[in-house]
Amino acid sequence: MLRGVCVGVAGGSGAGKSTLVARLAERFRRESVCVVRQDDYYRDRSGLSPEERAGLNYDHPDAVESDLLVEQVRLLKSGEAVVCPRYDFATHCRVGEQTLEPGRLLIVEGILVLHWPGLRDLMDVRVYVDAPAQVRLQRRIARDVLERGRTEDSVRRQFVETVQPMHEEFVEPGRQYAGWVIAGDRPWDRDVGQLERHIDWLLRRAAAGERGN
Repeated sequence: MLRGVCVGVAGGSGAGKSTLVARLAERFRRESVCVVRQDDYYRDRSGLSPEERAGLNYDHPDAVESDLLVEQVRLLKSGEAVVCPRYDFATHCRVGEQTLEPGRLLIVEGILVLHWPGLRDLMDVRVYVDAPAQVRLQRRIARDVLERGRTEDSVRRQFVETVQPMHEEFVEPGRQYAGWVIAGDRPWDRDVGQLERHIDWLLRRAAAGERGN
């Protein structure tokens, strides 16, 4: 059976999670790496009108099909491939499926991945990426205007009405479960270097356990 390492990367929207995950994937590219993104597990809203979709709270845990996310991470960690949804933020609808193959390094990334106990329990390493609200807002504006066709005013309004309140209620509390807190608003070479060395040690230990069987 595949012996791998599961790393959870949580933190607020715009904190720097995707940047960290991309760095880890590049650092361990010689290993088989599988990245599971919480964003793909948002519930399909194709049955609602565009206006109704725009009015929903996408930062509450109920917006995510968490049971499916937990089950598929469990299967991947046990060495089984899964077929997961693909989600389009521009339309708030699922747009197909994708196959994820298990890897020696399994990375689960998303704002709420440290919120659900069943998901936390599958993680060997828990990381929280932290950044001030103003930094996260500016990054979110840059991303959503460019990639999701949003206006700056709509991004600011959503941030004030739902993003930041849900961050304080559901995302920030996940920090207490993290073994690693990375500052996403300043250079992080030393901190991430230590994290990478820890993951490398866990991977080597897992490989040694396989050879011992």
